[in-house]
Amino acid sequence: MSAAVLPEIASARAHHLIDRFASRRITVVGDVMLDRFVIGRVSRISPEAPVPVVVFAREEWRLGGAANVAHNLRALGAAVDLIGVIGADESGTQLKNELAAKGLHATGLIIDPERKTTTKMRVVTTRNQQVARVDYESDHEISTSIAEALAAQVETRATAAQVILVSDYQKGVITRRSMAQLSAYGQSAGIPVIVDPKVPHIDYYAGASLVTPNQVEAESATNMRIESHDDARRAAEALRQRLGVENVLITRGEHGMWLSHAGVDGYLLASAQEVADVTGAGDTVIATLALAIAAGGTMTEAARIANEAASIVVGKFGASTVSSDELKARFPS
Repeated sequence: MSAAVLPEIASARAHHLIDRFASRRITVVGDVMLDRFVIGRVSRISPEAPVPVVVFAREEWRLGGAANVAHNLRALGAAVDLIGVIGADESGTQLKNELAAKGLHATGLIIDPERKTTTKMRVVTTRNQQVARVDYESDHEISTSIAEALAAQVETRATAAQVILVSDYQKGVITRRSMAQLSAYGQSAGIPVIVDPKVPHIDYYAGASLVTPNQVEAESATNMRIESHDDARRAAEALRQRLGVENVLITRGEHGMWLSHAGVDGYLLASAQEVADVTGAGDTVIATLALAIAAGGTMTEAARIANEAASIVVGKFGASTVSSDELKARFPS
């Protein structure tokens, strides 16, 4: 079976779906994070060790993980309910402040005094060169009481959603139990559940509507080497069979994407002109996919639109977002 390019989407159709983003509501469940950037200039090497000395200039904070997914959705105009777990710490307060600054509410976040708010601190030069990273996190599974509170938040907040989006960064929020509850809720409510996965949890996602592993994750989960579109097709089919999911989208970086779902298998070529930073690109892809599906697009149409969103965001530094206008510009009339 030869690999086929997925059908194009007409510009008018793409604009119609993107225009509907603003009337859609998405529930995001997963591992929320805070990205902290300590930025400065390097002028010398330390006499104490062969490392650069960074003279502090400023600090910046950005939303990461599931919070960055929510930010991407909000930037595209959607209403968002974010559900996750933070600690009773300064980073948790800062994360809530960053959410508010982006027009997102934090009422779905559960505070667990026994956990740290996941924070990635990067020391970066003024030329955007990363010198070091320090992670603050508690990655053990959430307790039974926190899991029950999480499920209650989903039942309260997801009733008006068109899609439930699971952002799993393997920091303890997405467990076998919590994922089973999410899948059961989605099936009973008729709401598609789409997952940005982590390989150690791959069997948790059985019954989801869509999983979106990157190439490395797909290779690891299937024990298959992916070097061609045909390899990607075989890996995607293996995942579909293993998990009992309808749809698998494998993101392949500069090689584009492979979509496998009932009756349609094919690839999309990457359309990025210049890659500055791939950080957070997966968050942009799954956010755009969710919105295009929520807007009434087919899986192929959603993949086409998400592919263009990825091509925009990798041209930006750090975990960034895409606007509806930027996205529509990729489909000229």
